[in-house]
Amino acid sequence: MTEPAEPIAAPLSGGGTGTEENPGWTGAVAKRLEGRMSLTRLLPTHQPSYVGSWVYVFGVVTIAALVWCIASGVVLAFMGSAWWHTSPLGQFVNSVHYWSAQMFFIFMVLHLWGQYWGAGWRDGRATTWMVGAVIFLVSIVTAFTGYLIQQNFDSQWIAVNAKDAVNSTGLGGFFNVLNFGQMYGIHVMLLPIAITLLVVWHIVQVRSRGVVRPIGDPYVPEAPAGAEPQA
Repeated sequence: MTEPAEPIAAPLSGGGTGTEENPGWTGAVAKRLEGRMSLTRLLPTHQPSYVGSWVYVFGVVTIAALVWCIASGVVLAFMGSAWWHTSPLGQFVNSVHYWSAQMFFIFMVLHLWGQYWGAGWRDGRATTWMVGAVIFLVSIVTAFTGYLIQQNFDSQWIAVNAKDAVNSTGLGGFFNVLNFGQMYGIHVMLLPIAITLLVVWHIVQVRSRGVVRPIGDPYVPEAPAGAEPQA
């Protein structure tokens, strides 16, 4: 008794058989991503010695503080303002959220200053630098809305005094600092998602392009394979 023949694989759409190397636009995109964001670049096993600079340590601490800030903020959002004002555990989590935000700004500013004086936008890294600057600006707005939703006299005082400043810019019709629901939604949902996506983008850019070399570094790039050595 003969065994049934194996089914013949149907050809892929577009006329290809599936054996072609990187067919179609999806293959082109995959090849481009592999060249720019390979696993070797995203998860390197070796790093140059200058990566151990405190400037980059400040950046890592900034990311760690952001993780704590988001985690504690999620707990506060679920439990509500009455919990973080009256419960000892709620006050503790609120303190964790507050101090993680302070650490986030302190080390982000140190990282930003270090990259500014080190000209971190050199060698095709301008986009990486600009994304980092945008993260700083969005974080300021996030911290401002956080002060507005504390549900205490401090938040009311800040909102009333900030109302005229915001209205003078013409944004009062879209950004009502006296509207708790609007400020709560912006602080809890919109801005944290924006910061997280920007931070991920920033990290991917750093991994794909590498860390900029120090100013005045005597390093000479290696010549491409097959090129004649220069005198």
